[in-house]
Amino acid sequence: MGIIYLMLIVSLVIALFFLLGFFWAAKTGQYDDDYTPSVRILFDDEKQSNTNTEANGSTEV
Repeated sequence: MGIIYLMLIVSLVIALFFLLGFFWAAKTGQYDDDYTPSVRILFDDEKQSNTNTEANGSTEV
């Protein structure tokens, strides 16, 4: 029966740790920009130039 009390106390301490972590993240602005990630998929990525050319003119991908 004593192990149940120990597990209850440990689980409450862990839950409190995560709750404090959430409040800290919200206070420091981790969740401020929630619009940009939703529209980021709509923008094209810049094409990367491949500078690896062989003597015969073909490019490696």
